Amino acid sequence: MSGLVNIVVIVAVVALVVRRQFRAQKFDTERRFWVLPVVLGGLALRDPHLIDPNHKAAAIALLFASVVLVMAMGTVWGWTVRLWREADGSLWVKGTAATLAAWAGMIVLRFGLYGIGSAMHVHQSTNALLLTVGVLLLIRGVVVNWRARSVDALPGLRAVG
Repeated sequence: MSGLVNIVVIVAVVALVVRRQFRAQKFDTERRFWVLPVVLGGLALRDPHLIDPNHKAAAIALLFASVVLVMAMGTVWGWTVRLWREADGSLWVKGTAATLAAWAGMIVLRFGLYGIGSAMHVHQSTNALLLTVGVLLLIRGVVVNWRARSVDALPGLRAVG
């Protein structure tokens, strides 16, 4: 995909995720939360220019740093979400002010890595950003699902997070 298409996909995915994050919604632990991240990752990994051929070591280091960073931030994001069980037994989820802070932190850190790459003259493909968004969503989904299953294991628990 072209850089412009990747940017449109990234903005659409982020807008959808952020919109859904800050409104209370029923949570289904059986939902396939991993599908969108796998699709995004698959699209990104198809790019033969994911790694800058003129600066391979630096490009690989930046991509690795980006993936590690979003794994950490996805974990933080997953822990900032509030989970609770309603009287009917349904599980609900909603982002908090800490979730918004986690998003802001992710954006600032991502721009920082982009700035480092630019200073090193490393071409950074939009597919790298697509890959890291996929990893971010996958890790967040794993953490929230794990937390939700913990709520399921403790009947009568009213709120977590």
